[in-house]
Amino acid sequence: MSPHRRESPDRLYVITSGRSSGADDSLDAVTLIVAESAPAPGMQSEHADILRLCVSPMAVVEIAAHLRLPVTVVRILLTDLIDTGRVTARHPAPAPSPAHPLASPDVLEKVLVALHKL
Repeated sequence: MSPHRRESPDRLYVITSGRSSGADDSLDAVTLIVAESAPAPGMQSEHADILRLCVSPMAVVEIAAHLRLPVTVVRILLTDLIDTGRVTARHPAPAPSPAHPLASPDVLEKVLVALHKL
């Protein structure tokens, strides 16, 4: 049985203070989270665990795996921490595509001309 299946729905309800939505929509599985402060006394244990885990950048899905919590629950907890400034989210850069190339055709042409001149 997976750890998520063993988790009581009641406990998950308590962890999120009864919320099942309200997470930052921009937090996807690969968003990197970095702690901006140390855990404070009296803090919710899951919030403190996230701050300890994210001393160096860690993806949302990795945090969920370490805490053995569903990603949806972790996203709600992370939104709480982002709102209080205790963590920051670093969104991955989008991959180049034909609509958004890494360099413009003008720049590529200038590079090609410069290479021919060598």
